[in-house]
Amino acid sequence: MMPELFVPWLEIAILLPLAGVLLVYGVRDLEERMMRAITISALTFLASIGAWLDFARLRTFEAHDHWNLASRLFGADAVVIDELSAPLIPLASLLYLLIVISTLRTKVRRFPMILTLISESLLLAALSCRSQWGLVVLLGLQTLPPYFELKSRGRSTRIFAIHSILSIVLLALGWAMIDAAGPKSEHSIWAIGMLIAAVLIRSGCVPVHSWMTDLFENASFATSLLYVTPMIGAYATVRLVLPVAPDWALQTIALVSLITAVYAAGMALVQHEARRFFCYLFLSNSSLVLVGLEIATPIGLTGGLCVWLSVGVSLAGFGLTLRALESREGRLSLDRYHGLYQHMPTLAAFFLLTALASIGFPGTIGFVGAELLVEGAVGVYPIVGMLVVCAGALNGISVLHVYFRLFTGKEHDSAISLQAHWRERVAILALSVLIIGGGLLPQLGVQSRYHAATEVIARRQVTPSHTEHHATHVSTSPLLVSKQRDDE
Repeated sequence: MMPELFVPWLEIAILLPLAGVLLVYGVRDLEERMMRAITISALTFLASIGAWLDFARLRTFEAHDHWNLASRLFGADAVVIDELSAPLIPLASLLYLLIVISTLRTKVRRFPMILTLISESLLLAALSCRSQWGLVVLLGLQTLPPYFELKSRGRSTRIFAIHSILSIVLLALGWAMIDAAGPKSEHSIWAIGMLIAAVLIRSGCVPVHSWMTDLFENASFATSLLYVTPMIGAYATVRLVLPVAPDWALQTIALVSLITAVYAAGMALVQHEARRFFCYLFLSNSSLVLVGLEIATPIGLTGGLCVWLSVGVSLAGFGLTLRALESREGRLSLDRYHGLYQHMPTLAAFFLLTALASIGFPGTIGFVGAELLVEGAVGVYPIVGMLVVCAGALNGISVLHVYFRLFTGKEHDSAISLQAHWRERVAILALSVLIIGGGLLPQLGVQSRYHAATEVIARRQVTPSHTEHHATHVSTSPLLVSKQRDDE
């Protein structure tokens, strides 16, 4: 029987943002509204931390919530925490908290507070859900807050709606075919293909990435950041695709993701607008996460999971910095120098720190994950490792180019102070501690990701198509090749 947490932390974390909607709705005083939202977000973060610590005390791979009310209503796997999701839940709630805290008073009126709280509840529910159909439904509901914001701003919703509907329909049809065939049956190539297409669309892989650039251009920076940074497409890949997909399906996802990583890194070099630059930088790094997930060896998968956390932390901070600059200067052009360093040295230093962490600079949280990813890729497919290094090099050039464009080159004249607000300083300090601390003391995080990787690989389903040509798969499966090397 699956063990239970001592306190129902997961259900509390999921329900708190929904309760916050009732507390925030109808409040006209902007300062009071913001303080209520910060309080709810902080309590949600504390509940998610409680779930993580409570789970760590059990020393098990997975656990139910304490009261298990959601599981009684929606099934045994409705609310579950395991090695994979344990750090992702507090990371997601921290991101929402920092976005709310760092919102300046001048932006509170336009900030979609209610939609943000609803989005947080849906995200935490998705990260806590082990039920396949429950995850499909939650992924569909997650697309609604950005859609309604685009509509409220009077922007076109066509591109975002088409890609979102297509992804959810393919995901639902593919899983329906797999569910109907049964767990021990050979899965149809059509079902696997639809699952692959769905997660590639949701992850923004080439050539179905236009919805992501459209979202960053038309929605608020906060909403765009919160929608893409948790990388729920990668989570759907691990939960829905990895357990049932044959080797050819994983290789297909890895190939498309690798092409996307190099393509997006190249595109980031030639962008003229800061939002589009960030979109392509994020797309390149998140695609490297998918490459690690589909290598399907303990080292490669561990690297992918480590990069997942490091990209989430570093690029969230990077996006927060760009958002803070936009709140002072408006949309940022990369065609000219801005010379902002002397007015905001704290933001400049944090910009450089998060940028270097996103490319795996030594001493930052991204270093160990990047090294494991390259080592895992080279051990199975040497050319993949070379292309991963190439994408990282291009990203490094692009982030330094943008840093010099925004903070150097000339003296910037301003009649008002552009220094970071105390709320922004809180967000900067929190993420800086995570970035540097994770780089200097990576052992705990790597050990947790390794345990999750080995368990995910062990639970991969063996279908009749694998057993029919057993001898061939013994010699070609990346996982078995890795095991054979270890034995030798």
